[in-house]
Amino acid sequence: MAPTQMTDTVAFCTVEFVKGSCLRKEGPFTPGLPVVQNGPPGTFVIFSDGRRVPLPTDQIVAADDDSGAAHVSFGGMQWSGVEGGFLTFRRVRDLRAEHELSPERGRRMTLEIAMVAAVFMEGELVWGRPVGGVGAGR
Repeated sequence: MAPTQMTDTVAFCTVEFVKGSCLRKEGPFTPGLPVVQNGPPGTFVIFSDGRRVPLPTDQIVAADDDSGAAHVSFGGMQWSGVEGGFLTFRRVRDLRAEHELSPERGRRMTLEIAMVAAVFMEGELVWGRPVGGVGAGR
């Protein structure tokens, strides 16, 4: 996936996934009937073993996988720490108008520790070890 700047919003939290991961974004869905509050098309991290993990697309402000690992920056998600063996992030603000979001959107995102190389908050490493010389400057 080519580097994508999704909005002008500054990255608040950046997740660098493990080597071999890549991104997939679904195309827009046009139903025959009007759909209200369906949310944006899905974005997924795909891992080398075939696992596919959904991400909160409405929170993504930049994403790429050019360095051999997926990197995703979120504008309104905050690192919460490790809870129950999972890396945990919380939605602290919405980046889109209420009518553009699904009412079913998650308030919390959890990721398996083995899926993530590093987590940055406002450019500072808060967890893990970055791979491939990529750092907070992403």
